[in-house]
Amino acid sequence: MNNIPSFIIAGTSSGSGKTTVALGLMAAFKARGLQVQPYKCGPDFIDPGLHKLITGTVSRNLDLWMSGEKFTRQCFHENLQGADIGIIEGVMGMFDGGKSSSASLALAMKIDTILVLDVRSTAESAAAMLKGFEVLDPRVAPKGVILNRVASDRHLQLVSDAIKKHCRAEILGYIPRTLEFSIPSRHLGLLTGDEAPLSADAIHILTETVTEHVDLNRILQLFTLDQVDQSYPAPEQEKTVCRIAIARDKAFCFYYEDNLDLLRKNGAELCFFSPLLDSTLPENIDGLYLGGGYPELYAKELSANHSMLQAIKNWVENDGTIYAECGGFMYLTEGIVGTTNTFHPMADIFPVKAHMQKKRASLGYREVTTSAHSFFGPPGTLLRGHEFHYSNIDRMPDHIKRIYQLNNGSQEGYCYKNVLGGYMHHHFGFNPQVVKEFINHCQ
Repeated sequence: MNNIPSFIIAGTSSGSGKTTVALGLMAAFKARGLQVQPYKCGPDFIDPGLHKLITGTVSRNLDLWMSGEKFTRQCFHENLQGADIGIIEGVMGMFDGGKSSSASLALAMKIDTILVLDVRSTAESAAAMLKGFEVLDPRVAPKGVILNRVASDRHLQLVSDAIKKHCRAEILGYIPRTLEFSIPSRHLGLLTGDEAPLSADAIHILTETVTEHVDLNRILQLFTLDQVDQSYPAPEQEKTVCRIAIARDKAFCFYYEDNLDLLRKNGAELCFFSPLLDSTLPENIDGLYLGGGYPELYAKELSANHSMLQAIKNWVENDGTIYAECGGFMYLTEGIVGTTNTFHPMADIFPVKAHMQKKRASLGYREVTTSAHSFFGPPGTLLRGHEFHYSNIDRMPDHIKRIYQLNNGSQEGYCYKNVLGGYMHHHFGFNPQVVKEFINHCQ
């Protein structure tokens, strides 16, 4: 065991300021010279990218339902080794999300929480909110609290006095309402870390604000984790048996980093390419992995890259293996239809169009049971993941095989030759055997 300060930044609700506080603490501790290991509770892709932008370290998703408790625990402890502090950004409100909630993660992993309490438009009543979070489940009662959007010294005094009188959580600091810090957003949420939405000046302001108004020394004292398990050995890299090309650029940037690590650990050499900028696929590859992202925002550029689209088509017709999810799946359709009916042709592997909607088309966790043999294994293989998209496709023709039976009653997992695509983002941690199956198929 080793003592490494670690904690979860939880919130009273979405929009309470978790991301701002989490990024601020990451930036402030990094400015002190500490090696910060960031994590995100839940299936989100955007926040981990921002974590990496701030810390320079790859952030990991911790999701008990999507990847299972055993894998989640291993992911946390393996990546914390070598770090000076672990900071986990929570999801939604602290108790929201059932097994995937911040509270469930805190309980399962025995990690204490800091609650971000938005006190805008309230004063003494803030103590009642915090008290509710303390008594709802005393096993995960917040150990500390950071007050967000404090208007004045008088406001801070009123809130603090009430909390000290009625609550047990220690006040660790506050964020003033005057902080001018925001992350640009769009229909799918905040801008990604790959798009560098935070300027150096914005990060500096956030760092200085948190350093001035939050007791960083007390956090290091109060949240030292005495259960960092160092018994996890460094994973042995399998002998390289295949080479897999990963689409990665501004249009395709949504990958669970642990999926890529599992591929490497099982003998895949990964090489990255850009469907936006490259004219050809990497040489000597055995498979393609097209992840999610924002192909609709770069549809014109993707469509204009005729040589890459033709290279993808030639790869498929020559029985090349492709796994495509969400944005990567959209890239393999006839094309993307925008909300103003603009049409941009894509790779034309699946005979449908992807139609962008003004409102969200689908959101939620998904469990898949395969109904036929695939490069993920035999029929009955279980996978878990998440779905979040603003597009819908035309009805897929019957001659295109479906191999996924989803827990929401729908069928997906569209197959053409050696291509498997759909909207679901799989997390391979729930069933690592599928990685071995995929690599064996690529071989």
